[in-house]
Amino acid sequence: MSYGGARAFAAAFKSLGIDAQPSPEGDVRTLELAGKYTSGDECLPERVTIGNFFKVIESSDFVPSKTAFFMPTSSGPCRFGQYAPFMKHILSDQGLDEVFVVSPTSANGYADLGSIAGDFMKLGWWALVGSDALRKMLHLYRPHETVPGATDEAYEKALDVFCDVMADGSLPVGAKKLNRLTGALEEGRDIIRKVPVDFSKETLLIGVVGEIFCRLNTFSNEQLIRKLEKFGGQAWLSDISEWIWYTNAEQEKNLRMKGRGFSLEMLGVKIREFVQHRYEKKLLAPFAEEFVGLEEPHDAKEILNDSYRYLPYHGSLGEMVLSVGKAVYLYDKGADGIIDISPFTCMNGIVTEAIYPKVSKEHDGIPIRTFYFDGNQEDLDNDLGIFMELARNYSRRKKRKRVKRHAA
Repeated sequence: MSYGGARAFAAAFKSLGIDAQPSPEGDVRTLELAGKYTSGDECLPERVTIGNFFKVIESSDFVPSKTAFFMPTSSGPCRFGQYAPFMKHILSDQGLDEVFVVSPTSANGYADLGSIAGDFMKLGWWALVGSDALRKMLHLYRPHETVPGATDEAYEKALDVFCDVMADGSLPVGAKKLNRLTGALEEGRDIIRKVPVDFSKETLLIGVVGEIFCRLNTFSNEQLIRKLEKFGGQAWLSDISEWIWYTNAEQEKNLRMKGRGFSLEMLGVKIREFVQHRYEKKLLAPFAEEFVGLEEPHDAKEILNDSYRYLPYHGSLGEMVLSVGKAVYLYDKGADGIIDISPFTCMNGIVTEAIYPKVSKEHDGIPIRTFYFDGNQEDLDNDLGIFMELARNYSRRKKRKRVKRHAA
């Protein structure tokens, strides 16, 4: 979904001896290819995913019998659960049955990953946490750079350092590798810290929530964050890790509903969550000073509680609950505005857009705007400029002030 996350995930596979690489970046060709195999009813993330996979298929070195596409699946109302079955159907229609679609799911304990499942669960989590942190550094420094492009260049170098250690198969999946990854993140932090910046330049803190693929995939959202920065904004983008914490909370909730609140299954969930928190704490330790005022919630329950009066999480599920709860959380952290990025026709976006006026009214009128994307966005700069002016006006009168390490 995100450039850095995909690179780190591919590096995790390489560490286990599997030749892996991120799918190509999206472009005009992506949507052209997707248009050949979709009807137009599919959401933008599905079209982008299919189009990018077919860019792999049309490459000169494509060998069907040696190619697999990694496309997890899930249950629930979101169309994401149909991505993998639909991809398999298209491949079969094109006579490409040799191409394997890997569709791991938590429903079977990721058994589809075979013998690598245990190690990959660790490596995958480390990849997500580390790539989230480096992307957050990118968004923290880039709005203040004095040499255009310097932060992007430093981010690429930092990501290279982290992914090189992640891909090193000579390091067993254990404490030594975790320590090396933490050291790589510290080195990456220092690389980005050397970017020439002017933190005296005041920026507006804009929280970015919404559908997870569209908000993270810069092609799908037409580089909205980069454009936001040109209007004097600094983005606080909801990360991928947030979803993992949410699935843990959902698993706990479902076990209690089934009367298994005290069971081996529940113990397993608690142990996994404890270990994930321990790993996260270690990997994020190098960024403690950098992220002052930008601390993420301790767990999903904090966000779920913030959303409860608007969308009770016992009935409402998925990104809609996280987006509303995170909007409230970001208000409390002193954000100057909230942007929701969603694909056109996305159920989560439609529901949250209906809720946001009430959220805004009950939180000092903080501006909240939903931006929908379908691959044919028009007037984005104009709409974004209007929103940023509303955020600027709100910033002058807001009651919740943000805490900043890099004070202006």
